[in-house]
Amino acid sequence: MAGSSSAPAEDGKKKARIEIIPLIDVIFFLLATFVLFTLSLNKLASLPIDLPAAVPAPPSDKVDETTVFLNISDQGTCYWKQGALGSPELISTAEIRPRLQDYADRNGTQARVFLQGDMRARFGPVVLALDEVRRAHIAQVSVQTTVQPSGK
Repeated sequence: MAGSSSAPAEDGKKKARIEIIPLIDVIFFLLATFVLFTLSLNKLASLPIDLPAAVPAPPSDKVDETTVFLNISDQGTCYWKQGALGSPELISTAEIRPRLQDYADRNGTQARVFLQGDMRARFGPVVLALDEVRRAHIAQVSVQTTVQPSGK
């Protein structure tokens, strides 16, 4: 039996074999781990900017009858209301500047404007109204962020 090719190796020991299937599993595990950690290492590239600090709006009991509420609707129409209990008045965008200037002249440093936007109002008309408030040199400006219907 010494010449037989199917006989085991000398001294009854089996020949060592390298199994490739477990090696492939380990390699795929390492690859998946590497990809997972690489994706979690996102570095944010941003520009440093100085943002203004938010100042809370005065409580409703501090709002006096001289405060102006300027409401911009989704149609681009404007509502002017003086005082918390006043009734809103529909005005055109051309009337904003003279009214604000007159209001600033009458109230001086006590002039206060609450700028409100409708739920669906575009940002452009609101910014134009804010520009007009700044042109009138009114320092106390608040932008109200609660949602409410136009003309309220």
